[in-house]
Amino acid sequence: MAGALSLFGALRRSFSKSSCKTVSVIDNKQMVLKPMLEKSDVVSSSPSNSYRPRFSAISIEDAAAIKIQAHFRGHLARRAFRALRSLVKLQALVRGVCVRRQARIAVHCMQVLVRLQVRVRARQLLSSSGHANLS
Repeated sequence: MAGALSLFGALRRSFSKSSCKTVSVIDNKQMVLKPMLEKSDVVSSSPSNSYRPRFSAISIEDAAAIKIQAHFRGHLARRAFRALRSLVKLQALVRGVCVRRQARIAVHCMQVLVRLQVRVRARQLLSSSGHANLS
């Protein structure tokens, strides 16, 4: 419940600091004029695209709905990110265990190879010294 209260508090604060300054009345309904960028109809000589501002009328209720949706979607995204972050930590823990097991197996195999090389080298030395004693 505390999360919901903080979400509504954030919504209330964002409504009090609204960035929409222009309000007009059309057909007994309050409308907010929001600037939008639209590609200019005039062909410019410069290679860059030229944009000119255009105003779109959005009702106060629509603007409020848009703000509520934006805040709620942000809330859901933050919650999903937190869950993903904990999942990544769990994956790192499991992968660490797997890597340590692989390292232990590799060290064991290398020890076996070293012991085998020592045996082969000792056998070569014994056989070469045995030929030296015969001659």
